[in-house]
Amino acid sequence: MGALLARVFATLALVAATLSGAFAQADWPKSLIIGTASAGGTYYDYGNGLARLLSRELGIHVIARPTGGPAENIELLEKGEIQLAFVTQGVALQAWNASGALAGGGQQRAMRALFPMYDTPFQFVVLADSAIQSVADFAGKRVGVGPSGGTTANYFPQFLKVLKTDATLINGDWSDLAAKVEDKSLDALAVGAGAPVPAFAEIERKTKVRYLPLTSAQIRDLRLALPELGTATVPAGSYPSLRRHYPTVGLYNFAVAHRDLPDDLAYAIVDAVFAHQDTLIDAHPAAAETTPANFTRNTFIPFHPGAARWFRGRAVPGMTHSD
Repeated sequence: MGALLARVFATLALVAATLSGAFAQADWPKSLIIGTASAGGTYYDYGNGLARLLSRELGIHVIARPTGGPAENIELLEKGEIQLAFVTQGVALQAWNASGALAGGGQQRAMRALFPMYDTPFQFVVLADSAIQSVADFAGKRVGVGPSGGTTANYFPQFLKVLKTDATLINGDWSDLAAKVEDKSLDALAVGAGAPVPAFAEIERKTKVRYLPLTSAQIRDLRLALPELGTATVPAGSYPSLRRHYPTVGLYNFAVAHRDLPDDLAYAIVDAVFAHQDTLIDAHPAAAETTPANFTRNTFIPFHPGAARWFRGRAVPGMTHSD
């Protein structure tokens, strides 16, 4: 009898949660798919948290789909296979203009900005006993750079060119690459993701590591060559062994939607995110940067009309551009 009552109460709680959310409208899809990235990365954890939040608050089924990262997310969004996606400003700019590593795919302009997520600092880690002392020592080494469609895989070859060094770059899921660093079949990981990176945290639970910061000259050279990069800092304490602030470069992340998403649904998504930011922070600490004021970090993606209406309604300074 106790088990039966527990199931009944659980069902009633689910119904109540659904009814308390922004009731699904007739023109809304029955489900939404969010393009995230691979397990072991920040997008993956953030995306699963967002899916749970939106399912609860909107009364529709929202799924976080593991992908190769921003480049694949944009391609899936363009094809209509997903409705929401996570992108970095740099990869999105390449897709928008059909430039850089994405030059061959034609302009991909179905994306519309919904809300700012967090900064993506580039971070480089080796085992504590590694002979590698700086990024300049990556020459001839095996470096994991994540899925082939991810931010790091797109940008790190350009980093190496600017810094005049070379390395053997290995693609794969972050969790798998982290395991290879632990068993020393990889020499290092280069990751562009919100801190703390889950894969790094996993390595630190098992062994000692070192983080390789960029020098001021390297940061200058990278920003001159790739103007979309900004300065970034990983705060001391983000990882157990990170005792000092970690200077690097980064790109800002945005959640985007297909331009055909209903305006009132886009509005409801943004409203739910900012009303329940604490839920996202529980999924990943990087969501502390998911605040309305950070919408200014978007410099070129048109805002979805529904999202723009939310920002204007809150009198967020500077909100003028939308589709």
